[in-house]
Amino acid sequence: MASLNVGNLGEYLREQRNAAQLSLRQLADAAGVSNPYLSQIERGLRKPSAEVLQQVAKALRISAETLYVRAGILDEREREELETRAVILADPSINERQKNVLLQIYDSFRRENGFVPETDETDETDETDTADEADETPGADATPEVDDALKADATKDDNPHS
Repeated sequence: MASLNVGNLGEYLREQRNAAQLSLRQLADAAGVSNPYLSQIERGLRKPSAEVLQQVAKALRISAETLYVRAGILDEREREELETRAVILADPSINERQKNVLLQIYDSFRRENGFVPETDETDETDETDTADEADETPGADATPEVDDALKADATKDDNPHS
């Protein structure tokens, strides 16, 4: 079954490489892997590591998570959650505190809908005092604290010229 995933990965990589108008050699050079190794991946003969997939994704300017799903390293739902988190964290129009608040809201909704976030990912986002306070309330949903944080941020941001 792993070879099926690897085959699908190889076909997908070839399609992406062709769409980017890169030769096998050019992509191998850009990704920092050998030409024969990349050829074996494309033909479904090798299953690359997550690190190699990340390098190839960067060279192709595509999502590494998409390649992880194709290679069977990551579940589709996990990919969607990671991509959602990555988009929030990468948004330059909001500050770190606002990003943490959005991630808390996202986690709250996921819990409410039966998807429990992994503790590793939650720990990464719980760096602000607001996040710590939300975690200290036993059995409480993060929503009341998030509402307070949003109100505080909205009050601060009402006059951007001050």
